[in-house]
Amino acid sequence: MNKVNHIAIIMDGNGRWGKKKGKSRKFGHINGVKVIEKIVKTSIKTKIPILTFYTFSTENWRRPKAEINFLFKLIENYFLKEINNLINNDIRINIIGNIKKLPKRIRNRLRESIRRTKKCRKILINLALNYGSKDEIIDAIRLIKFKKQGISLKNFENNLYTKRLPDPDLLIRTGGKKRLSNFLLWQLAYSEIYFLDKLWPDFTSSDFLKIIKNFKKVKRNFGKI
Repeated sequence: MNKVNHIAIIMDGNGRWGKKKGKSRKFGHINGVKVIEKIVKTSIKTKIPILTFYTFSTENWRRPKAEINFLFKLIENYFLKEINNLINNDIRINIIGNIKKLPKRIRNRLRESIRRTKKCRKILINLALNYGSKDEIIDAIRLIKFKKQGISLKNFENNLYTKRLPDPDLLIRTGGKKRLSNFLLWQLAYSEIYFLDKLWPDFTSSDFLKIIKNFKKVKRNFGKI
């Protein structure tokens, strides 16, 4: 039976869900945060040590400015209000992506959250913020060149944003789209992929547990017979 060490999630469909409910895209994003909390709690109960959520991509800058500002404010306020709960529940926060391009206030809030939760050990939550896998790969190559390292698999992976992390065992994408959207392209090489038609705010802990149950039964060959 396969062990689950790391699950990556593309939380697609928040805005569409809000519109479908006759409300705003913002309403969808607010409810999407509630689902993240449920999935984190379920992961802690089932002893899954790492979750990576695709939170804001390098392509998301193309969205309306008002929506982008709302997303950043939502993230900032969440960590402002919930940081003590994260620490009390032994939840460690990590960020992957180029946060230098994010507004200063959210950068400071994220760095403080990383610092204050660095000793937490129950679960690691990676938030992919201003993340793009193609940028990550180019940045890794630049670092290898800057450090004057030789080209090797080990050196390359040690210069990715996800260095020291195991590759995801599985990827879950909600929202009905069947694509990777520039997310962890290198790391997902041998991950099992699950696409769901449900929009993210409709995704439940039961859906999550069913996927994990299915994954544990999959025969993973990694290129072998």
